Amino acid sequence: MGNQLGIIAGSGEFPAFILGEAQKSGYTCVVAAIKGEADPSILEKAHLLEWFKVDDLKQLISFLKKAGVHQAVFAGKVDPRTIYRVQTWEEESLKIHDEARTKTPGDLIQAVIGYMARAGIEVINPLPFLRSALCQEGILTTARPSLEAEEDIAFGWKIAREAADSDIGQTIIVKDKSVVAVEGVEGTDEAIQRGSRLAGRGTVVIKVARTNQDFRIDLPAIGLNTVKTLVTAGSKALCFEAEKMPFLNKDEALALADANSISIIAKAFTE
Repeated sequence: MGNQLGIIAGSGEFPAFILGEAQKSGYTCVVAAIKGEADPSILEKAHLLEWFKVDDLKQLISFLKKAGVHQAVFAGKVDPRTIYRVQTWEEESLKIHDEARTKTPGDLIQAVIGYMARAGIEVINPLPFLRSALCQEGILTTARPSLEAEEDIAFGWKIAREAADSDIGQTIIVKDKSVVAVEGVEGTDEAIQRGSRLAGRGTVVIKVARTNQDFRIDLPAIGLNTVKTLVTAGSKALCFEAEKMPFLNKDEALALADANSISIIAKAFTE
């Protein structure tokens, strides 16, 4: 993969984590940070960093190419609602927006990947930098799920995969064997909060990858921020897909979950 790695940084814990792991492996990291999304603290760790609006694609690619970057990863979230709020698109970004098969985040990012490839920058799978954060199947917390939580997980597990494969969302919130919320464009944390507002405390959160997940486009992940949201929402369990989904800041997150009697389970899909 060469020694230069471009990181297109959105929000959350993912950009700083992948930057650190890539640097441990000897990469020089050039960061294109998205305004309003990326954490400014990433500036302290990057070899080179510039800030871009979400539709500044032409300028972003120019920056990466001038820095000698030929391969890049998407790291972190960009709020999909931003797409609907941009009033005046930069010309090249508008072309991509119009040419995408649909206006779902996945199809828009796929169009961006194609555009970047034509410009000489390959967007690669970030999973090789995240092996240390993947989890094997099992109960990760000292707090074990209740019988009711286990029943909610069994009820919702395949439903979550169906929602993900339908490009609706990769997270569902379940209570008493009923789906009370499904993740939309607002993202996982807000979906968890919405589920709590609708059904009260004691919800179970299930998050999975798509069957044919393209990890370059939308790598599902959980982390400390997810667990903080579980605490605020009064959720009693989180079940996520084993060996497919990075768990960032895991030790601190598990300690917080145990302190609040929240069970966290990694589960594998068996067809």
